[in-house]
Amino acid sequence: MIFKAVGEGRPYPDHGLETPKQWSEVAPRQIRLDELVTTKRTLDLDALLADDSTFYGDLFAHVVQYKGVMYLEDGLHRAVRAALHQRAILHARVLVIE
Repeated sequence: MIFKAVGEGRPYPDHGLETPKQWSEVAPRQIRLDELVTTKRTLDLDALLADDSTFYGDLFAHVVQYKGVMYLEDGLHRAVRAALHQRAILHARVLVIE
């Protein structure tokens, strides 16, 4: 199994971070793919296969840790690409909400 679970939607309160500049204040770290619960059930194949998929956005996935669970908010294509390359680790910005 790649992810801990596949979810639909964001079960945590709004955190107010919307732009890459706002997310850039959260330091990236390594996390295991099998610790993540996705917030999207579908993947845009164009995003997965695009050579420049991170050119206009953040280089790191965005994860929200809420009540001890780590939710993959943005970067599903990065996580799937890592799994396809047989990597169990992903670099992500992890925002902790209590």
